[in-house]
Amino acid sequence: MSLFAIADLHLSFGVHKPMDIFGGWSDHVSKLEENWQSKVKSEDTVVIPGDISWGMNFEQSKKDFEFINRLNGTKIISKGNHDYWWTTKNKMDKFFAENGFDTINILHNNHYKYGNIGICGSRGWISDNGEPADQKVLARESGRLAMSIESAIKDDLTPVVFLHYPPIFGNSYNYDMLDVLHKYDIKHCFYGHLHGRAHAYAINGTRDGIDYRLIASDFLHFDPLDITKIVQSDNL
Repeated sequence: MSLFAIADLHLSFGVHKPMDIFGGWSDHVSKLEENWQSKVKSEDTVVIPGDISWGMNFEQSKKDFEFINRLNGTKIISKGNHDYWWTTKNKMDKFFAENGFDTINILHNNHYKYGNIGICGSRGWISDNGEPADQKVLARESGRLAMSIESAIKDDLTPVVFLHYPPIFGNSYNYDMLDVLHKYDIKHCFYGHLHGRAHAYAINGTRDGIDYRLIASDFLHFDPLDITKIVQSDNL
């Protein structure tokens, strides 16, 4: 039973939003499906932290979730900045249940157990020039991350964090999110959001005791990353 991660699927079966206009995204859905099905087994779990569907609502995103639900394994999804279909967890759970999407689970103020670790996370955010609106969102997202982590700790699990936005990008630091990571002594943080030339400024490696890994789908060449040994390394 393995644990995989990949962010930024950017599916658009229900809307016209071709990704092949961007470099490196040609035929990305076929590549994703082939890679996923060749390595992920039915008993495995895949974490998808954000930018899942371009649909603006449930109806437009339905075909995207039909595709995800057909893929092997259990999926744990969280919100990205382009997930406009996202609403309350109750409404999303109801939508999935009504459509038989029984392999998809919502990560939102909660956690999921994988062995002795807790899969935790939130969307995160960026802070541009200290705008007040951004500060409100940052406070909300850091609070959600703390709530998720605390729920895992309460169940005697070691938290592993999945974010959509990177808490560090080049020389920019999101201190609201970093404070939460360090407060709870998080050792592993996986994130997406960065594409194309931004990959060059991504943090991949240990910074101040935390192992950061970019898992944007184009960075991974649309091949889910097996993180089983990575997240279990501190608990062997």
